[in-house]
Amino acid sequence: MSAKTIQMDDQLLEYLRQNAVREPKVLQELREETQRLPNAGMQISSEQGQLMAMLVKLVNARKIIEVGTFTGYSSTVMALAMPPEGQLIACDVSEEYTQMARKFWQKAGVEQKVQLILGNAKESLKQLLEAGEQEAFDLAFIDADKTAYADYYECCLQLLRPSGLVLVDNVLWGGQVADSSNHDVDTEALRTFNAALSSDQRIDLCMVPIGDGLTVARKR
Repeated sequence: MSAKTIQMDDQLLEYLRQNAVREPKVLQELREETQRLPNAGMQISSEQGQLMAMLVKLVNARKIIEVGTFTGYSSTVMALAMPPEGQLIACDVSEEYTQMARKFWQKAGVEQKVQLILGNAKESLKQLLEAGEQEAFDLAFIDADKTAYADYYECCLQLLRPSGLVLVDNVLWGGQVADSSNHDVDTEALRTFNAALSSDQRIDLCMVPIGDGLTVARKR
């Protein structure tokens, strides 16, 4: 027994993936194709994707908002976990990267579930609120520019129904958030964001040391 989270070296991580990750072939292909891109590190890990799919099923999510789509791994894994009538709205600024996402949504057979909105995500979220979508979503996933996390979170919280989930990626930031000597803009933004959520009484909170750190917050 241990009161500390186990350290994951490469050998143990491979064991975990072999014994616990059920990655469909289409997701494996997407992950491998993304690894050839210069910004491949922006993709979530397969084990994080499996956890997110489990959360989608646990809350019976029929409507999801995603902020930051990249090449589509997170949106595809969540869409596969949704029921046939599910709807996922994906917000991103990159036409280039989301072209790959579109290709794999089709390959995975989930293209009818996903609506892509290209443009400034803060504006896209505000437009959804203005359109009367308050408390219409079951789950939100935030994985975009770190300096805007606080704004995305506030909008997503309004869009979520009570007991809905907000998932936020990169909250441990490679360990840099705990390094007091690191003052780069993204690190400071994440520190401020994490501290704000730790005292936010509108949510129940859990920070999971999976991938690059995943916050799971339940709207009260």
